[in-house]
Amino acid sequence: MKNAIIKIENLQKHFGNLEVLKDVSIDLYEGENLVVLGKSGTGKSVLIKCIVRLLDADAGKITVTGEEINHLKSKELDNVRRKIGFLFQSGALYDSMTVRQNLAFPLKRIKKDLSLEQVNAKIEEALENVGLPDAIDKMPSELSGGMRKRISLARTIIVDPLIMLYDEPTTGLDPVTSDEISALINKIKKKYKTSSIIITHDIECVRAVADRIVMLHEGLVYKEGSLSEFEKSKDELIQSFFKNEKHH
Repeated sequence: MKNAIIKIENLQKHFGNLEVLKDVSIDLYEGENLVVLGKSGTGKSVLIKCIVRLLDADAGKITVTGEEINHLKSKELDNVRRKIGFLFQSGALYDSMTVRQNLAFPLKRIKKDLSLEQVNAKIEEALENVGLPDAIDKMPSELSGGMRKRISLARTIIVDPLIMLYDEPTTGLDPVTSDEISALINKIKKKYKTSSIIITHDIECVRAVADRIVMLHEGLVYKEGSLSEFEKSKDELIQSFFKNEKHH
């Protein structure tokens, strides 16, 4: 049996009368890319926000690297969060900082014992890994959407996370750039041995990165399986997804 690096058990989350997650149980295994699929509003982003406790679950249990996070004090929670890289949909770069400063920021907070040379070496390595070494002294406003996404990714991997959470990593990008981001997700998994959850409704991204897929529907896990199982499925809901979603 593979080790589950994240275990989500009977997770529930509602906002007022709206039950977004009714009863969701998902495992993320070591070294895999797990894609969580579902139409807009099915609670995909809510799910990963609960994993890092940006949102608190109403019921259920989330265990990350053996620690149940629901009841952790803020210092212990910070230690768990340090193992997790979170790529937000918006990218969330600091506009007033250069790329170099954006990448130095998390390093200085998390790896405080690094020398200036080590910090610079890590920044250069992270930019090399996302194919943008020349962007180091640029401002975010000088970068295209795809470049900003790659810099955000560099900033996320610079602290060597064990786990990566990607929230709609290809949304709003043209097909060529989307393919590049999908290739980077695979490259990072291979190079850093990360275990990742990828939230997406971009079927091309799913085809490129998924080791396993979990589909959410109406607050529940609707189906779990491999890409080929999903593509061969005769289920109308799944078929509609794999046919109509190509054009996003």
